[in-house]
Amino acid sequence: MELPAEESTHALRVLRLQPGDEMFLLDGEGHVYKAVVTMTGKHCYYEIVANESQQRTWSVDIRLAIAPTKMMERMEWLAEKATEIGFDELAFLDCKFSERKTLRIDRIEKIVVSAMKQSRKPFLPKVKALCKFDDFVQNATEGHRYIAHCYAEVERKDLFEELTNIDDDAPVTVMIGPEGDFSIEEVRRAVSAGFVSVSLGSSRLRTETAGLYAVMMSQLVKRN
Repeated sequence: MELPAEESTHALRVLRLQPGDEMFLLDGEGHVYKAVVTMTGKHCYYEIVANESQQRTWSVDIRLAIAPTKMMERMEWLAEKATEIGFDELAFLDCKFSERKTLRIDRIEKIVVSAMKQSRKPFLPKVKALCKFDDFVQNATEGHRYIAHCYAEVERKDLFEELTNIDDDAPVTVMIGPEGDFSIEEVRRAVSAGFVSVSLGSSRLRTETAGLYAVMMSQLVKRN
């Protein structure tokens, strides 16, 4: 078997692999393959010698929906760190106060793949395209759904306590707003659609920090 062109270049020029060297391959679906390089040159050929199936260290699907920041470096950082921690889906929201209305999903996907390989987590999170807020709210009907915001006039529950009280294996979806927060009308529409209004605590967090915090809380509560 042959590695894809980009992976071959990395294996040969960066890792300097030679015939007989071992390497590990991930398929993004929970499998780790031990392989031996069989031939090199302009391409890298290999043979799989062992296959190990791994289980997630978390017990439920963890899904984050977040409004991208104006500076994409902050979203790229979030995608990388959340992948290292472990989660299942990253969706992007186009909200009333969003400062960014476009983004390159292909670049985020490459960052997620790289983070998966670096952290040796054989589960590849799904990256979804930018979606209108109302479309996401109406279509996200599965599992436990939360919208985190800072409006005191809308009753909020503590996200950590809510996650702790979950007694099933249904997916968990947390929505995080843009740097100016969701509009209060968006919060109310989400609550009307079945999302639970929550707080992430007393600290005021930047968008990417809030997103990573939500993933970490979900991981801590729902570890296998």
